[in-house]
Amino acid sequence: MPDTVDIRRAIPSSPTIAVVGLGKIGLPLVVQFTQHGCSVIGCDINPHVVEMINTGQSPLQEEPGIATGIAEAAVNGLLSATVDTTDAVQRANVVVVIVPVLIDAAHKVDFGAIDAATIAIGAGLQPNTLVIYETTLPVGTTSQRLRDLLERVSNLKVGYDFYLAHSPERVFSGRILRDLCTYPKIVGGIDEGSTAAAVAFYQSVLDVPIITMSSTEEAEFVKIIENVYRDVNIALANEFACYADEHGLDVAKAIAAANSQPTSHIHRPGIGVGGHCIPVYPYFLLKEREDIDYRDHYSVPQMLPLTRYARRINDAMAEYAVYRLEQVAGSLAQQAVLILGVTYRGEVRETAFTSAKLLQDALLRRAAIVYANDPMFSECELCELGYTPLPPGFEGAIRAIILQADHQAYQKFDFSRFAHCQVVLDGRNALSHEAIEPLGMRYITIGDGKIPHKTFVKASRGEGYLSLSKASNE
Repeated sequence: MPDTVDIRRAIPSSPTIAVVGLGKIGLPLVVQFTQHGCSVIGCDINPHVVEMINTGQSPLQEEPGIATGIAEAAVNGLLSATVDTTDAVQRANVVVVIVPVLIDAAHKVDFGAIDAATIAIGAGLQPNTLVIYETTLPVGTTSQRLRDLLERVSNLKVGYDFYLAHSPERVFSGRILRDLCTYPKIVGGIDEGSTAAAVAFYQSVLDVPIITMSSTEEAEFVKIIENVYRDVNIALANEFACYADEHGLDVAKAIAAANSQPTSHIHRPGIGVGGHCIPVYPYFLLKEREDIDYRDHYSVPQMLPLTRYARRINDAMAEYAVYRLEQVAGSLAQQAVLILGVTYRGEVRETAFTSAKLLQDALLRRAAIVYANDPMFSECELCELGYTPLPPGFEGAIRAIILQADHQAYQKFDFSRFAHCQVVLDGRNALSHEAIEPLGMRYITIGDGKIPHKTFVKASRGEGYLSLSKASNE
């Protein structure tokens, strides 16, 4: 490949694009690309997903615009799908990879899926192909781990035989197609030629500004910054909420007033943070720092305590929520508690790192009997997810209710069926106390300052963990 890159040669005017990973981000990308006239080959290891797409059906029904977009692309002959990623890459000019990188129970980064996808891509990689990773990655992954795999398997060299770039997805479940048309696209290549090729490609398939970074590492860092900021901000809001409860203040009103100042942007407190992103990506930073021995760098302070504490604070909010219940309902041992919503947030049929699990665990540690309800799932699906649906006729046994996910359906939820319920904890500040308190139930939120008997919670940190303990204010 010559030093002066011919972008027209690298990216044809109507490229064939292999999208590797047909999940909640991959399928919207497929629709976006086909709507700009590109031919797309979707690649996934799930034969059922591939079969549905090849018949013009979308496996992602809850995301607006995707089912229609998949059907139109199939009718127009712009979309096919396969489980053979290597074959698809052999026929593509551009390869866009959106295969997940997650963490395990020990918070260790799991590269298994993206390594396997990269090996399959390398086996089919052709000269002049542009490979772009949209998966959120630990800084340095594209230029080191993934580059090495691609070069070793393909026997081609980045910068001479093919182009390599990183461009992190920046979309929100439930509005992905809208976000693709709204937020600037971040692009960083392994070299100038790769950056130029990636910019030219995205200019042809997106209608948003392109922000060019100086390297793949900078592009990777951008997405991690975005998510860690949100995690830390929510943790700060949660600390404010605990303080408000301690002092009998209303945190929601105080935050709203503070945010009237243009330099204040405090998020909302709640009973935890879930999803594929916010609870995961802080560990991409934290694990890297654990390998550094700061004893050899006396002038350099240990980094990232804020990120570490934010994670622990947000995960501890489920325990705090259960404590708030106990202040109203007393001991929860052998008492029935109903969790409303098991998804990680409202109106999204996804349960990754949901706070519902943390709530259930905290309640079970107190020997409570825990039931769950979620309009997004059938009773069989709830059981498969590890929850117990509320049996018909058991409404009278419920002593406390926790709103965990603010689905719209809960705005019309009939709380009057739960005649012996003492307290409703609105973990997302999404319900109306006017609809609940006339039923004889206590309505509380995180940070409303309404802990009875002047009891409060002190946050104490031992060994870096946030622990929540009861204390008397008498």
